[in-house]
Amino acid sequence: MVASNNVSNRVKKHQVALRAAGLRPIQIWVPDTRQPGFAEEARRQCAVVAAADAGDQDIHNFMDAALLDLDDEREACDVATW
Repeated sequence: MVASNNVSNRVKKHQVALRAAGLRPIQIWVPDTRQPGFAEEARRQCAVVAAADAGDQDIHNFMDAALLDLDDEREACDVATW
């Protein structure tokens, strides 16, 4: 019981320090990837999105432009570090 109490005290102390640093706790719920059927459903949803994107030239143009923009930023950073 003493070890459990020690851990609880350390956790509380850590939480107090985080709050003092201006942070607050939040709770996030995420899909349980261990559930039966999760992988199949993920594949199904990916296929639906891929099929929708395949025929959408605007999304391809947008993504290409975004990648070029990232390349431009990377080149600017590389030059600045020389």
